[in-house]
Amino acid sequence: MNKQRVVVTGMGVICPLGLNMDEFWAGLVAGKSGIDYITHFDASNYPVKVAAEVNGFDPTKYMDIKTVERTRRAIHFAIAAVKEAVKSARLDMTKEQTERVGIICSNMIEHKCIAEGWETLQKRGPRRVDPLFFTKSAPSMVSIQIAMLLGARGPNTSVNSLCASGSDTIGTCLNFIRLDYADVMIAVASDASLDEMTIAAMSRLGALSPEPDPNKACRPFDLNRNGFVYGEGSGVVILETYEHAKRREAPILAELAGAAWTYDAYDMTAPQPETEAIAMRIALQNAGVKPEEVDYINAHGTSTKLNDISETKAIKMVFGDRAYQIPISTHKSMFGHLITAGGAVESIGVVLTVNNGIIPPTIHYETPDPECDLDYVPNVARQAQVNVCLKNSFGLGGQNCCLVFKRFKEI
Repeated sequence: MNKQRVVVTGMGVICPLGLNMDEFWAGLVAGKSGIDYITHFDASNYPVKVAAEVNGFDPTKYMDIKTVERTRRAIHFAIAAVKEAVKSARLDMTKEQTERVGIICSNMIEHKCIAEGWETLQKRGPRRVDPLFFTKSAPSMVSIQIAMLLGARGPNTSVNSLCASGSDTIGTCLNFIRLDYADVMIAVASDASLDEMTIAAMSRLGALSPEPDPNKACRPFDLNRNGFVYGEGSGVVILETYEHAKRREAPILAELAGAAWTYDAYDMTAPQPETEAIAMRIALQNAGVKPEEVDYINAHGTSTKLNDISETKAIKMVFGDRAYQIPISTHKSMFGHLITAGGAVESIGVVLTVNNGIIPPTIHYETPDPECDLDYVPNVARQAQVNVCLKNSFGLGGQNCCLVFKRFKEI
């Protein structure tokens, strides 16, 4: 069966490396670190001292003060990123059939919003609870706010597969287009769950790096890695049918050729390489791509002991001896783990790699791990033509999503 060709026409980003696409790409290529000491709250009594925060972001530059006050930080990020993506895609909603433009979002609950609401209820009673509590805290509010902003009346929903959510959002948009639910789908992933409760809980779980030096806290695939760094941000990818993009003379940045999902059904925290490998194989099959055609793998690469070993094993299962010849890197080394937004922001980096012929590095890499013995593009970006990229995202609890991006070619 011939699958509908789906292309990327616009992107927008807010993340620890920058507040727009130009800053983001410059940081990736330079191997810049967006990881630093926590400033969102006093972390002196916390075992984790560093995070990847978005700094210098002023929501009033992207929306009116009323919207700022009535919405939460994840929505602020999303609105800013969406506006950049729509502008870059040259998408004019006044010329679109609005019921053929859809939104799918992924985000996390912001614990502080709920905690503050509960505290108000307990201390001041039910009549003093914020009447907008539900519209501020409900996860679906990101997709609703963005659709209201754009006047998009097509499919509108949200997904959450934890660390795989960003890629899951993009892959789900791909399928919605292929199922002919829409001509244009906007994948919005936004996460602002970096708060006291999150850092405390993830520290107790043992997932976060306790390293106090920001330059050593996130070391994917390095022998001395000891956990991931929590981050925040938003990534937006606009997808549409090739025919629709061509008809409106939109810029075509890449082709999203395939996607796949699997679930480990194995352990709540430990990953399973066999199931990750299955997701990679199915994604390649869905894209009509052979393993030998893959030029670059954008790894999930969290900097945890188990994940990096598991992903390395999975790549070897899929690619065999050729795994040693494929450049692999992880953006998390530079801007931490953006949780539900990570896969989307990293996918934006993948599209920029395909367009610019530069593979961003895995920074903070010092000591090779015998169990992670592939080419992780250590510390310095590398020039290379990338026609096909496999993007991996593996969620805590075993939810896996892999995407395949291709350099766009007219057929």
